[in-house]
Amino acid sequence: MSTFPRIAIVGAGGLSSRRIYPYLATAGAQLVGVCDLDQERATRNATLFGGTAYSDLERMLDEQKPDGVIICIGPEQHAELAPIVLKKGFPVYTEKPPAASAAAALEVARIAKEAGLLCTTAFKKRYNIAYSRAKEWLSAYDPANFYSLSVDYASDQYGNDCPRFSFLLDFGLHLIDLVGYLFGDVARVFAFSKGLDAYAVSLQFANGAVGSMNLNCGRSFNIPTEEVELTVKGGNFMTIHNSSIWRISENGKTSEWREPPTFISGGDSGYETGHLAEIVDFLAAIQEGRTTRSNIYESYKSMVLYEAIAQSAEAGQVVDVVYEEL
Repeated sequence: MSTFPRIAIVGAGGLSSRRIYPYLATAGAQLVGVCDLDQERATRNATLFGGTAYSDLERMLDEQKPDGVIICIGPEQHAELAPIVLKKGFPVYTEKPPAASAAAALEVARIAKEAGLLCTTAFKKRYNIAYSRAKEWLSAYDPANFYSLSVDYASDQYGNDCPRFSFLLDFGLHLIDLVGYLFGDVARVFAFSKGLDAYAVSLQFANGAVGSMNLNCGRSFNIPTEEVELTVKGGNFMTIHNSSIWRISENGKTSEWREPPTFISGGDSGYETGHLAEIVDFLAAIQEGRTTRSNIYESYKSMVLYEAIAQSAEAGQVVDVVYEEL
């Protein structure tokens, strides 16, 4: 592998063109191939960002033999195309969700394990600067002393007229993934919902901690509203506002405060949002032969929790969260 990993991208739509292509060079990669069923879009992005345009995935892989492949299309296609890439011998990074269902994500995880290759999912919150600091801070404490986690997270109105673009799967999944990353596996969940637009979720973690999530699509994309509170035994707590501002208190006294001089959590920095940081980690992981903090099995567990929330809201019952082993 050269100093600059050779990367191919599948998908040339709006999200990838804003959040992936522009960051590749900054992350230290060389774009060698762009694949999209719409040849015109593939040609456009190859012209703008580099590489050769393709409309056939397997042809691109055979001709370019990249060090890694990024797939940014949709959850069904993520689970359909990632195995093709893995079976041809290439590490793969997909946008979230990793699949349309937990079962499909687990199948991809098993294929990745059998191939002995990295498959990672772009859950940006795991790489965001504030939640990276939260994970680091929590690592100083025994998880048995974790008390509670609370989340308030909302978006603009979703149509909720198809599963792919439902609020809970497309937007709420970011924080569903984050709670497991910060506090560990969830054991039980109970959820109320107002249709597909709003969810009040209670969580019990395997380590005994408890949590709550207020998720809804009745606010705005232009005015971020994201509040997370973490509490650990002994007067230790961390408050995170809009993924960018935080306050840490230890032994009942404020010990750290971070407030950026300008409001940048809307996306001015790839490390503030996590979009650049997750690509950097993917490139480092394929060079170093290691996993990432959002590997496909971790993503599978997030899909299990997502399905448990949806099931509980529909049935009005507590749901046990059960993860299958690879």
